[in-house]
Amino acid sequence: MEKLKQLFENYFGEPLKTTEAIPGSGSNRFYVRLIGEKNSCIGTRGESTVENEAFIYLAQHFNGKGLPIPALYAVSEDRMHYIQQDLGDLALFDYVAKGREANNYSADEKEILCKTMAALADVQVKGAEGLDYSVCFPRAEFDRRCIFWDLNYFKYCFLRPYGVAFSENTLEDEFEIMADLLEAEENDVFLYRDFQSRNVIVKDGEPWFIDFQGGRRGQVYYDVASFIWQVEAHYSAEMTDLLIDSYLTSLRKYRPVDDAAFRERLRHFALFRLLQVLGAGGFRGLIEKKQYFIDMIPKAIRNINSLLGEEGFKEYPYLTNLLKELN
Repeated sequence: MEKLKQLFENYFGEPLKTTEAIPGSGSNRFYVRLIGEKNSCIGTRGESTVENEAFIYLAQHFNGKGLPIPALYAVSEDRMHYIQQDLGDLALFDYVAKGREANNYSADEKEILCKTMAALADVQVKGAEGLDYSVCFPRAEFDRRCIFWDLNYFKYCFLRPYGVAFSENTLEDEFEIMADLLEAEENDVFLYRDFQSRNVIVKDGEPWFIDFQGGRRGQVYYDVASFIWQVEAHYSAEMTDLLIDSYLTSLRKYRPVDDAAFRERLRHFALFRLLQVLGAGGFRGLIEKKQYFIDMIPKAIRNINSLLGEEGFKEYPYLTNLLKELN
């Protein structure tokens, strides 16, 4: 805390008066609001030097591109502490809470959700320009190894503890097919990795993005799938179409896009992302007994059932049947 205090006082030229604890995310970083007479900022202490270096580099790079990322004010000499622009506490998740609970979003809620999807394309494409991916943590690129980390996470941390019997060989064959499909296009944008409404802050009616330190080179689809199929959201088909349309309108500023082809590939990334979510639910919930993650499992299964529909995925018939048996 002393180093964050020094950063605040050196940067703003005024004494630190008080602090406010900020609830932590799933990571081991420590967050606090630092408040003086005239200024405030968010202070962070990380536990991993490599992760901190990735965040610091990405923040500076994105700030230089004029992207909606909080300004990075100062970093300690040991690179373990830094202070950032204070955007307030209004996460997008809370901003649209009424619409989510009623499954009927207001015009204002739809507008901010669409703005968020449009800004995502900017961060992905403009953020990738001139970016040195070698500093990204824990991988520079979303590659086959990352894919199988998540698929095995689902297999061993969800299916087994959940009590689902499966043929290892048959499932592995279909995972190979899925990996081929996910790798079919070039990785050419910044993949945020954990793009969801809790990592978006709403300030003055505009979305700002936080917690992007796990980003790497990847494809456009993953982040769109992460946001739209976030387990708590459960958007209607109409709302899903609206969000995809908003994203594609923004993406077309940078490249041509075939709407039907995009949506078809997006389904595969959505399924893959939901398998990863079940893996997290199994490990953190069923194994570590954390209630939030236990509660997440039926929501993820609900989203998977909605995604599968009647036909499922013809590319993965065995996996489709396994998933349809979940309850």
